Amino acid sequence: MLVRGGRRGWPHGSVVGAAALLLTAVTAGCGGPPQAERAADRPPAAAPATTATTVAPGPGAPPQPAGQSFYVSDRTAAARQLPELRAQGRTAEADLIARLAGTPSAHWLTGGDDRAAVEELSRAAAAADRTALFVAYNIPQRDCGSFSAGGAPDAAAYRAWVDGLSAALADRRAWVVLEPDAVPHALDACGPKGAAAAERYALLGYAVDALKRHPAVRVYLDAGNPGWGQDRAALADALSRSGVGRADGFAVNVANFQGTDRSAAYGADLSAALGGAHFVIDTSRSGRGPLDGGAWCNPPGRSVGETPTERTGRPGVDAYLWVKIPGESDGDCGRGEPAAGRFWLEYALGLAAG
Repeated sequence: MLVRGGRRGWPHGSVVGAAALLLTAVTAGCGGPPQAERAADRPPAAAPATTATTVAPGPGAPPQPAGQSFYVSDRTAAARQLPELRAQGRTAEADLIARLAGTPSAHWLTGGDDRAAVEELSRAAAAADRTALFVAYNIPQRDCGSFSAGGAPDAAAYRAWVDGLSAALADRRAWVVLEPDAVPHALDACGPKGAAAAERYALLGYAVDALKRHPAVRVYLDAGNPGWGQDRAALADALSRSGVGRADGFAVNVANFQGTDRSAAYGADLSAALGGAHFVIDTSRSGRGPLDGGAWCNPPGRSVGETPTERTGRPGVDAYLWVKIPGESDGDCGRGEPAAGRFWLEYALGLAAG
């Protein structure tokens, strides 16, 4: 997306089933000017799920970096790329991709049998004494009917889906970034208005409450990014109506390229309007900030940012997280790029090297 228009760059990878080996992607954003997004319409159907029974790390469990509190999964596209690169003797490239594969990133939940995926991944994280990272992205009328149109068909289906996620998490540690773009879009021309907006806020509040039944689960409502340019008071009011006061806070810069200093200042300003709410920052592609001119779709020369950590050194900033999965294409931007959500080795290498 165009930073001048304010919205984030999409799409994201998603775990669509416990046995799924292919990470897919979805997009979010208002259709029409000033954005010109190009991304997958929606995630493919979920793969058949297996029953989650993991209770201890197996011999093939991925290494968990010392001092890292978040779970590093061996299911990411980067992790699966490593053996092939090693086998081909492409050592320098493998070393760069290992940087991505060895860093925790979030697992996107976009509908389908997400309950099985959540249970298996949260069990694996617990067995490794780590915290699982998830993104819930299935709100009805998702993406204003644009490139990532979809989501749950109605409010009842959404509540049932959320209940499944909550049950799957049980008493295990997890952080959940809740519904990217859902609140900011409600303030855009393309988002729901009136009763439809009120229903969206109520559904978000329901999700907050359902997930927060478990003391070990943290929930952060998405709050856009500093390039979006929305009215802070209106955004704070919408977040409040969506249950941010009952959540652990909000998330900023999801899938965007804004520098961490700018994101932290934006979050601090919004926090003040919310009475001191804490927040997290997506640093997955923030290392060099946005490209001049604000190109959002696979902009060249970008870099991963700070490694996920709870030790940010910034008051009110609970963590830096890799919410967007580095190395997955934003879509075909007219230059022959892979489809949205497909792992793109060339781009991943650039992000890791930067």
